Amino acid sequence: MKRGIAVLVSVSALCGIAYFTASKWAIKHETITFYDASRDNRPVPVDIAVRRDKEMQANAGMITLPVAVINHGNTVKNTEYGFLANIFAARGYMVVSPQHDLPTDPPMVTKPGELYVGRLPQILRGVANIHLAMQEMKKVQPNADYDKVTMVGHSMGGDITMYFAKQYPDEVKKVVTLDNLRVPFVTAGKFKILSFRSTDPQFKADAGVIPTDEECEKAGIQVVKTEFQHNDMRDTGPDAAKNSIQGMLDKFLSATDSEVAPVDTQSSPPKILEPGPVALMAPAKS
Repeated sequence: MKRGIAVLVSVSALCGIAYFTASKWAIKHETITFYDASRDNRPVPVDIAVRRDKEMQANAGMITLPVAVINHGNTVKNTEYGFLANIFAARGYMVVSPQHDLPTDPPMVTKPGELYVGRLPQILRGVANIHLAMQEMKKVQPNADYDKVTMVGHSMGGDITMYFAKQYPDEVKKVVTLDNLRVPFVTAGKFKILSFRSTDPQFKADAGVIPTDEECEKAGIQVVKTEFQHNDMRDTGPDAAKNSIQGMLDKFLSATDSEVAPVDTQSSPPKILEPGPVALMAPAKS
């Protein structure tokens, strides 16, 4: 059976966030479900966020949309990271957020001592979902850059993000993670990395996951140590956490998107930042 054609599941409009009032064109959110024939026609719902004016320009062939892929945490919905999706969409990205786990999937069983604590099957499933989404999105919006994407992820989604970046570095433009705990950072320096870290006592990164200060400086990795909890880093988290993460993410994108601002390749990469007062656009805060 051929891979099923995209099926529109639901459409929802985003409204009323002060960050986007400068644009009269709202950011559009819609969910499309793709089916993977190579995995028994597995459904992969994908939430898409894009600025309406940028979508119109892309449809007219005037621009090519940059693409950001957001990967959700374990048992969390792909639609629970709107505060991240909206930052990227406001900057002109098309944001693609696949749903990696389904209610019919068996529960994840962690296995201490095994690679990534036994989570490799779930990580590989996420990688397959990303590749399916990119392949099918080419049919939905051909005027977007699926060859070099910005990979984003929280918790388990951050591990999927980092694993994808390690295995497919030529397909990655930059990386943003929020509290990935199992998969070690890519330190080859092929792309910029921004990572927000919580101070949650129940969620600790495994040994060797976070690079040393020296490795971060050499590879252009920015680690932001925050005072927030692990589960604060999604839509259900407090506004202080989300606003601070948005502010730092916006600065990171300003510095790394050549279409937004020139990139100073001569300056030193950011160093690890210590936690401090939380505020919108506060340096090194999340």
